Amino acid sequence: MGEYHHLCNESAELHEQTVMSYAFNIFVVTLSLLMICGNLLVIISVIYFKQLHTPTNYLILSLAVTDLLVGALVLPFSTILSMSSCWYSSYLLCKMRGLFDILLCASSILNLCCISIDRYYAVCHPLTYTTKINVRVTLAMIVVSWTLSALLAISITGRGISQNNLSQRCAIFIATKESSPGPIFEFYIPAIIILTIYLKILMVAKKQARRIQNTIKSKATFSKSNITLAIVLGVFLVCWTPFFLSVGLQSMGKFTIPVAVIEAFKWLGWSNSMLNPLVYAFFYRWFRQAFKMILSGKIFQGDFSNTTLL
Repeated sequence: MGEYHHLCNESAELHEQTVMSYAFNIFVVTLSLLMICGNLLVIISVIYFKQLHTPTNYLILSLAVTDLLVGALVLPFSTILSMSSCWYSSYLLCKMRGLFDILLCASSILNLCCISIDRYYAVCHPLTYTTKINVRVTLAMIVVSWTLSALLAISITGRGISQNNLSQRCAIFIATKESSPGPIFEFYIPAIIILTIYLKILMVAKKQARRIQNTIKSKATFSKSNITLAIVLGVFLVCWTPFFLSVGLQSMGKFTIPVAVIEAFKWLGWSNSMLNPLVYAFFYRWFRQAFKMILSGKIFQGDFSNTTLL
């Protein structure tokens, strides 16, 4: 027991970090609540309003579930671990946090992959879109995304179960040569696929824009639907690229990046889960109206599921 206290020095750290811990916990609780409430609005909107029962919105629903779980699971676990820095006392919790973190991050980007595929067929093959991308296909894409994410999370988390010293802290990230394949499958490959698809969409959209220059309404409809989803992708890449890039450089051993900087990038990545509902509310009128009806309690006063959201 003496060695455990000497290595961890938990009592001294708790005394020194009390003020910082309170401020940090208030920040995390606020961020978690914003994530949960914002994404809950998206989930209720898609499930309740029949107008929103479309293949694209089911993919948005899956992404919102992912973002909600980040706020409900990953952030609270991270807060508890920050209060108890000793590996021995929080080993299982640390592994659970790592599992959910990898699962939900991978699920987010794979859901974005599915959304980009959906948009590709909508823009590049509009005549066959409804036959190729229907509810059954969308649900299959969601199941595959979550299954692949779960397999990746279990393989990465399980591989290091017996390799750690009990006196170590629970790291918010792992940057070793052994862990380097994780980010490649979790982030880089899906990101390259998504960017390639969106570049193809952009090229086709420009050709379409030239053909329908006189049809202003068609151009406006296209831009609102597809640009918004492109912004969701852009926000995701802005939030997560700094973390995966810094971990990649660190794992190669060619650059030494301060731990505090990488941890800050990790929190930036997690904050992405709060931003998506704001993007939907700002750019989609039907989501804005749905949010207003839910927040005002109107949906509890009668059956408004068939309401036309303008």
